[in-house]
Amino acid sequence: MKKVLILHSSPILKDSSFSYKACEKFVEFLKEFNPTWEFKVRDLNLEKISQKTLTSQNMKTYWNEEDSDFFINELKESDYLIVSSSMINFNVPATLKNYLDHICVANKTFSYKYAKENGSVGLLNNLKVKIISSQGAPLGWYPFSNTTSYLKGTFEFLGMQVTKPIVIAGTKVKEFLDKTKNADEWINSNLEVLKEHAKEFK
Repeated sequence: MKKVLILHSSPILKDSSFSYKACEKFVEFLKEFNPTWEFKVRDLNLEKISQKTLTSQNMKTYWNEEDSDFFINELKESDYLIVSSSMINFNVPATLKNYLDHICVANKTFSYKYAKENGSVGLLNNLKVKIISSQGAPLGWYPFSNTTSYLKGTFEFLGMQVTKPIVIAGTKVKEFLDKTKNADEWINSNLEVLKEHAKEFK
């Protein structure tokens, strides 16, 4: 039986979050296509580690069995990872960044030991990943900020296989709002897109 771990990270309320609602519909289709799979959901807004930022005051104890190893083992025991994320001030939400800081650990999720020059070896190659992201600005408006690429690069560094992301961009601009008033409307207009992504996520 395949195990799927779902991480929600957007601080936007679920009723109005594009990334959250798109993820929920994607997972709904995924369950339909794969009824024997096991799904586990984590809302990072509710997790203690997501509130814990790495500082000079806690660096010595930041990576520990409860806050780090537990979540690393959860990833190692999963077959698929689904991450929903919104862009907040040109970056991923702090909840997700704090989570990544806890699970990016040398010799546990990546290693330089057997790497070639200027390289590394990701140790989470058991995982296939789907990123579902949203942002208020259209793609390309702010070249210095691409949260989807950041997540893709981080996950690939850790050895994961990242599939084609689902990106909902421009949600705050007039052209988008003239066609789509809210997350529910976007979902209803893109059901076939989400279904196709779910069908290909194997």
